[in-house]
Amino acid sequence: MKYKLHNNQAEVLPNILNLTSSEDIALAEFDGFLKAEIVLSEELTGRTKFNVKYILQIHRLSLQHLYSFAGKLRDVNISKGGFPFPAAKYLAQSMLTSDREILKNLPDRYTSREEFIKSIAIVHGELLFIHPFREGNGRTARILANLMARKQGYDALLFEKINKESFDTCVKAIQKSAEKDYALMVALISSIFPG
Repeated sequence: MKYKLHNNQAEVLPNILNLTSSEDIALAEFDGFLKAEIVLSEELTGRTKFNVKYILQIHRLSLQHLYSFAGKLRDVNISKGGFPFPAAKYLAQSMLTSDREILKNLPDRYTSREEFIKSIAIVHGELLFIHPFREGNGRTARILANLMARKQGYDALLFEKINKESFDTCVKAIQKSAEKDYALMVALISSIFPG
């Protein structure tokens, strides 16, 4: 998805491959995210720690073939549908706070499915609200959620169930996550949780 940039830059981002069509860029991005998820799934172990460094690695592996900003926090302010994401100048602090308050407190094993779904919902909601990257935030968050699920022995989440009708609920869940209200995101993750 493309976002409105506050500095009025073109919708097609400058890229390493010099692609100029949205379709070619979308295919290159899709290929990168697919390969990254495969590689990271193969490397996943019970000792894998999900933290800011790991999130940056997901983004870098996914988009380094296409964008010079892959794996780096965005340096532009962006909004979507009139909703402004946190300002670029606060991203490093926001990610460190998320790392300290949420990611570092994730248990290695969960005692209940409900507790695990809540953890995924909190991580997913926070990452989508912070929106740390210039491009690829949703896909990075989905890969992270899938890797969290695989680490606990579950299949990937069924993100394909989120359609145009449920997308508005997803946006509201992200906005509520900004207020530390994760109930909508928990319901959303529950609705797409495997098995």
